[in-house]
Amino acid sequence: MSKYLLDKFLYTVDRDPELVERYRNDPRGTVAWWERERANLVLNLPTLEKTSWLSFTDEEREALGSHDYVKLFELGAHPFLTLTLYIALFERDYAEPLAFQKEYAVRLQHWSLPYPDIAT
Repeated sequence: MSKYLLDKFLYTVDRDPELVERYRNDPRGTVAWWERERANLVLNLPTLEKTSWLSFTDEEREALGSHDYVKLFELGAHPFLTLTLYIALFERDYAEPLAFQKEYAVRLQHWSLPYPDIAT
């Protein structure tokens, strides 16, 4: 499991409106494409330096591909990165302000301290 790679996915997708829409409409395809094309790029470098060893586990791929933010939290993805991306994905589907954030809190309410380790 690579919490770093999960967080990198959440971070990079959230910062690109086109990727947000792509991930909303085709989550499994976007995860597969991102893992193949972007996962091994060095974060925030203008050149195309690459690593070669990063990949999602099947469990991570499934959680990302099914928009399962509860499972991502359980796997140790950073909760703020998860929340901000999923707000971008789903807040528009709710009529009331903060409705998605409230649902997020309810779906994670079974957790108590200590939360999953989010250190990378």
